[in-house]
Amino acid sequence: MSDVPEDLASETPQRPRRGDGPRARPRRRGAAARRDPEEGRVGRTSPETAGDEGGDAEVSGSVQPGVPAGVDADQEKVARSVALRLLTSAPRSRAQLAQAMAKKEVPVDVAERVLDRFTDVGLIDDAEYAAILVRTRHVERGQARRAIAQELTRKGIDAETAQEALSVIDRDDEDAAALELVRRRAGASAGLPREKRERRLVGMLARKGHHPGSAFRIVRAVLDAEGVAATADRDDGAPGDGWGA
Repeated sequence: MSDVPEDLASETPQRPRRGDGPRARPRRRGAAARRDPEEGRVGRTSPETAGDEGGDAEVSGSVQPGVPAGVDADQEKVARSVALRLLTSAPRSRAQLAQAMAKKEVPVDVAERVLDRFTDVGLIDDAEYAAILVRTRHVERGQARRAIAQELTRKGIDAETAQEALSVIDRDDEDAAALELVRRRAGASAGLPREKRERRLVGMLARKGHHPGSAFRIVRAVLDAEGVAATADRDDGAPGDGWGA
């Protein structure tokens, strides 16, 4: 593909006059648009120019009519900087990065080109991001599928990808996580009336996406077991027939 813009295709360089030295090659005005502003070389691959395999400058060379080549290159530089800064601190979804670029007023077409490059080399992977989020929210925070699904949606993960990531959690997993949560939190409300403790613990599970029916069942089971244990402790400490003998 010729790098010469259409409006220059019909121009013929003037022949130098005899004695003026070797004939100079005409300078192509489109060359500046193909130069990577950070590398200083055409076609050089780097983490920040992800996806430009083999010196392919097709993406960075697409300049909008009436827009200076340097403007388009500067916008891509901003987009790459935003993506790298966010990905360095934590995994992000494609939608999160696109939103961050929009806040920096990066044009949508420029943002999409950069996001495509990062996706091609694996720096953006919504499926892996969703799987990580599901594991951490369920194992570390005891959240159920409903709460995790809502968070995945807020972070821009599509329904199919979210469903695939959530498929590793079943109802038994949710109940086990809820039971562990209630056992850990029950001690904080010790000494309060039973009904008040139930409301607090059930509300905590509901905020984490657990079904109300399961929440009530698990909370009552934990509190019942706690009461049985307390009664057994009192019985063990009560004086018997031979106490003090």
